[in-house]
Amino acid sequence: MLALGVVLLLSYLVGSIPSSIWVGKLVKGVDIRNHGSGNAGATNTFRLLGWPSGVTVLGIDFFKGFASSLWISQLAYYIASGPVALFDFWSVDPFLSITCGLAAIIGHMFPLYANFDGGKGMATAAGMLCGIEPVSVGIAAVVFTVVMVASRYVSLASLVAAFVYPLVLVMLRFGFGWELDGSILIFGALAGLGIIVKHRGNIKRLLNGTENQVSSFKPAVGWLNKEEKSQSQS
Repeated sequence: MLALGVVLLLSYLVGSIPSSIWVGKLVKGVDIRNHGSGNAGATNTFRLLGWPSGVTVLGIDFFKGFASSLWISQLAYYIASGPVALFDFWSVDPFLSITCGLAAIIGHMFPLYANFDGGKGMATAAGMLCGIEPVSVGIAAVVFTVVMVASRYVSLASLVAAFVYPLVLVMLRFGFGWELDGSILIFGALAGLGIIVKHRGNIKRLLNGTENQVSSFKPAVGWLNKEEKSQSQS
């Protein structure tokens, strides 16, 4: 249990790194949560600060999940062999990868370093899933890119990719005979469902035709001056 507790704590702390908040303060001196959609994630950063900041945040958030599921999880073997003995019904490697990745996602959503007010966890979840099984994530990423370029809706691309991801896992195992632990298939379905539920507000806006589109690779113009002027007049 000590080994499991240590790696879960480390994964949560890594996931808690509030990249969008720190980048926003570094680049513009603002808290990204107070502008745009209010989400502390890569999409809001991309929309408000432009592609260099957005890509930076995306990369950091992705790496948090990837490092937790692929590397931090393996530290348990150097601390103790507790997880192997406690969970004989569940292969230890998938168990450690999934639980550590989940801890990183929870850290991203509820970051210790940012008053537990974080983002939706899409990029961190993608990194985590890539650390567990990269081929399925690569296919889902292609789907995401195609939908986003065609529609200019990041939320729609995320929803379609989240729906496709578990189907790809099923196809790889039963269609191509890949040796994937059953727990990965179950978790893939739960992860896809969780992402869809997390985007329920976006679904409403898509249906109402009020969802924001990505119209440019440049940062939004005048948003900071307008909000500062509004605040000074209030």
